[in-house]
Order: sequence, then structure tokens, then C-alpha cells
Amino acid sequence: MTGVRVLVGTRKGAFVLTADGRRDKWEVNGPHFAGWEVYHVAGSPADPDRLFASQSGGWFGQIVQRSDDGGVTWAPVGNEFAYAGVPGTHQWYDGTPHPWEFARVWHLEPSATDPDTVLAGVEDAALFRSTDGGASWQELPGLREHGSGPRWQPGAGGMCLHTIIVDPRDPARMHVAISAAGVFRTEDGGVSWEPANRGLRSEGIPDADAEVGHCVHNLAMHPDRPDTLFMQKHWDVMRSDNGGANWYDIGEGLPSDFGFPIEVHAHEPDTVYVVPITSDSVHFPPEGRLRVFRSRTGGNEWEPLTAGLPQEHCYVNVLRDAMSIDSLDTCGVYFGTTGGQVYASPDAGDTWAPIVSNLPAVLSVQVQTLS
Repeated sequence: MTGVRVLVGTRKGAFVLTADGRRDKWEVNGPHFAGWEVYHVAGSPADPDRLFASQSGGWFGQIVQRSDDGGVTWAPVGNEFAYAGVPGTHQWYDGTPHPWEFARVWHLEPSATDPDTVLAGVEDAALFRSTDGGASWQELPGLREHGSGPRWQPGAGGMCLHTIIVDPRDPARMHVAISAAGVFRTEDGGVSWEPANRGLRSEGIPDADAEVGHCVHNLAMHPDRPDTLFMQKHWDVMRSDNGGANWYDIGEGLPSDFGFPIEVHAHEPDTVYVVPITSDSVHFPPEGRLRVFRSRTGGNEWEPLTAGLPQEHCYVNVLRDAMSIDSLDTCGVYFGTTGGQVYASPDAGDTWAPIVSNLPAVLSVQVQTLS
């Protein structure tokens, strides 16, 4: 029977939530790695039983875990991440040079076609790849060796590579997003890279229209329209129709254009979802009302989705990897909050209900559609 599996990473462990295609009754399994920060849990599109988890803690450092049975059991895999070549330096906001250091894996992006291939975005910002199911990792050094690298700076969460978008037409064509550097694009599998930030403007940096230095929070793409990208930025919701060569603003009509996640409907390339928060210093929803905003016109108009969501005294945040969408006929939308709730909408956002509450703060949500 068709169903869904929702993979949840939290401040204190990982959880696996499952339901059938009706998505009205949920089984909760976990916590796995209790007490550890789990930045991201990702499932392989090529093998639904193959999962990867980024487990991190200040005492024992970074561990990548793998499951081959849909999250029932886990085992650590290769955890050697080493920057290739000479590390070089980047700059803090005061201009002080600082060497690249490995802190954690922020995002895991399994291949759509090969269950043994997975990409990892790390802090300090770099891109790694494994072709043996996570047993070993190699940096794609062309990104970090881009000439702009010394001008990259850490955002509030660190200098992290947090988003990886692979073109379904050609896996050698990728976009990544780095906080705070911006978007970079490769056409040759990561050998060479170019900035893709034209049209972005960021107040508070020395050159508001700079080639690099923008704090991009997230990117989204529909596989049927891979040249159209949507962006949630540190202020501004943006769109590109030419693979990131140029961006334009689509945030008019939102109560705030500051936020972290952005997602696209599974079957409607012009239907986009964001979760605004008040500002870069006030990380809760405007007016204390938890609202998902949906545009069915690619960002030309926005509508608030509130049915089933708290509309007063709500002071949670929704982080960049904490929203996901299934591919069932009636598209389901899911997100988790820093208050420990995971909400699901089985009707593309029209109505919402919590799957589970009182989890640790949710860092990531990814859904797998199972057949």
C-alpha cells in the first residue's frame, strides 16, 4: 500500500514517522541517537530503505549514520572529512583571517539514481561526495578554491553549505547555497564553479550588490522545470527563470520576507510555500500567528494557510531544512518547529494537523513517498 515516511532530525535525536496513503494515523519510531543533535536525515530516492543521518555533538564530534532497513537499525559509516589541498583562509566580519575548519555536516543529498552516492554540505563551507554508501568521503575542492573563497563569511549559524540542488537532467549540473556567501553553480560535476547571485541585494555588507557575500537561506526547484529556482534569503523571497543567472523579488504580499524554508508543490511547478518569521532578530511568526504562505502563481500572489495552525501566542521558528513535500496524488506538505511539533497537511496546505508534539526542537524534516 502507498504510504509516507517522514524523517525528522532534532536537537536531541532522530525520529521516523510513518503512515499509509490516508496520512491520518501515524506511527512514531525513536528517538534514534537520543541526546545528539541530528542536523539532517535524508532518504535515498534510488532505494527507499537506505537512509543517512548527520549526527553531531560537542563532545564526540560528527558522525554519519546509515540505515539499510528504513530506519529500524543504524550503523556509523566513514566519518573522515578532510579538506583537500591547502586549507587557505576566509574572513570573519571584522576582516580577521581564519583557517577553514570542519565543524559538522549540515545537509545530505543522496543521488536520485545510485543508492551508494551521496553529497554532503559541511561547515566550514565545502562540498563532499561519497560513492560507497558513506564509507569514504572526498571533497570537491573546486568550490572552496573559487577565487572568492577568502571573502566568504559565517552567518549566524556558521559558514555552512546547507542546500544542494542537483539538476535531474544532468547530475553534473548543481547549485549550492552557502551562508553567508550566496549561490554557486557548476556544470561539470564540481570541478569548476561560478557565483549565481546577480540580482541579489543585501544591506549591511560593504557592497550591497556584491558578486558574493549574500546570506541565502534556502533554494527549491521543481524537477519538471529545473531552470526555475526559488530562494528564501536573509530578507527577500526571490525567483530565477534562467538557472540562477539572474534573480528577481517575489516577496510582495507576505507579512515578512524573512524566513528559512521554501518548497515547491510536487505536481504544480508554480505552487510555492514559505513560512515567514518576523525578522532576523525576532525568530517567531509575525503577530505570533503560525502561517504557511502559498503562491499558486510562482510568487505573483500569496495566500495564508492557517486551518489547524495556532493563530495566537505562537513563538516558534521553522528552520531551513524543516519543510518537505510528498508526491502522492493529493500532495502532502510537512514542517517541524523549534517547539517540537511536526505538522502535516494531506491536501496541499488547505488544512493542517500535528503528527506529533513535544519533540526536541526540530532541525530537519524530509518525507519519502513509499509504494
